[in-house]
Amino acid sequence: MLPVVALVGRPNVGKSTLFNRLTRSRDALVADYPGLTRDRQYGFGKLGPVPYLVIDTGGVAGGEVGIDERMVEQSVRALEEADVAIVIVDGREGLTAADEHVADLARRHARTTWLAVNKAEGLDQDIISSEFHSLGLGQPVAVSAAHGDRISALMDAALADFEEVEAPDDEDDELRIAVIGRPNVGKSTLVNRVLGEERVVVYDEPGTTRDSVAIPFERGDDRYVLIDTAGIRRKARVHEAIEKFSIVKALQAIEQAHVVVSVLDAQEGVTEQDVSLLGLIVERGRALVVATNKWDGLSSEQRRKVREDLGRRLPFLEFAERMSISALHGTGVGDLLPAVRRARDAAMRDMATTALTTELEAAVTAHPPPLVRGRRIRLRYAHQGGRNPPVIVIHGNQTERLPDAYRRYLVNRFRKAFRLKGTPVRLRFKTSDNPYKGLRNKLTPRQERRRKRHMKHHKKK
Repeated sequence: MLPVVALVGRPNVGKSTLFNRLTRSRDALVADYPGLTRDRQYGFGKLGPVPYLVIDTGGVAGGEVGIDERMVEQSVRALEEADVAIVIVDGREGLTAADEHVADLARRHARTTWLAVNKAEGLDQDIISSEFHSLGLGQPVAVSAAHGDRISALMDAALADFEEVEAPDDEDDELRIAVIGRPNVGKSTLVNRVLGEERVVVYDEPGTTRDSVAIPFERGDDRYVLIDTAGIRRKARVHEAIEKFSIVKALQAIEQAHVVVSVLDAQEGVTEQDVSLLGLIVERGRALVVATNKWDGLSSEQRRKVREDLGRRLPFLEFAERMSISALHGTGVGDLLPAVRRARDAAMRDMATTALTTELEAAVTAHPPPLVRGRRIRLRYAHQGGRNPPVIVIHGNQTERLPDAYRRYLVNRFRKAFRLKGTPVRLRFKTSDNPYKGLRNKLTPRQERRRKRHMKHHKKK
């Protein structure tokens, strides 16, 4: 299981800035305005010794009323579901009563707590650290979320007791499938239909499934593990204490799976929660099948609108196989496991260097890269750099200047040539070093005399 890190503190101390730094994203809104973050924001941490989940929370100052009370509730739930809490304070403003209130919440609800003194750039670390010792949260760590100062050291210390979670064995014959989606879209009904028995509880009420349930089964000569997850609903609507772990466990199920089946509700269409969740799946590089459920209850016109909505809201999922199903009546469900197997095979495909280079040359010949400052970008050869998802490494010069549109063009060429339907494809570019960079030819005596005459002539002018 991935460790969970929660970021808490009073408003405007830099929690969202640190969240963006840790996730290497811009998922959290950042502005110099207190109370900008209200709901919990989840992401996968990329800065640190081991993979982890990180939670951004709203500011807590004490004495909140109205909607601000909900923000405090969200922060408390984040502390309860986290393995590590990082309390963030502002080194420039110094210790405040609100900081003491946050520290008290962390002591009562968090398992392990670290204290980060943010905005410490240019300040005496010993002085600002000593001021916050009174919070009783251990040795303060002076950091700068905006500039990245000592963030790596903080995460190394906070995650030192956690070992890296082993990803599913790529060579394992047991195919792990995570069924993901919002509450009440039909995930448990779909699982029961695939299994052919009432294995998990189904009830027409959001939140019936409280935890992830792993169910091994066999179909022919193939072995599977089906993971039914709790529905991920809008965070502001999660109030019951029993549901506080649902989101974390669903995200952890994504990490453990070989293939993710994302279930959408055809009658409700694609929601913001669907888009956000699918983005996280793609970010983790998981093979994906999109199953639009409750299809049988729609008219022809409604089906046309749903297809248009899928294309408009999910342009980044062109690689995923899309299926229209009815989990309740079984329509289209028989095609689900073959689609999952195809996605898995695509994610694990081996591609020869010669074949990749040949396809790269054909792509460049058909559509050459653009000119950059009058010079053509050169793409020389390609080789495979990983599987699950497939990674293709391309060598050349000025590759860092290659436009995004041309990168998408290359991905589509490789996807079609190597039958990579159902899995993200990642390109990595390596720019060849110039062997003559930094070297200067030594001038002969005759060349030196000509150079001096040339310089003397220009000085006279």
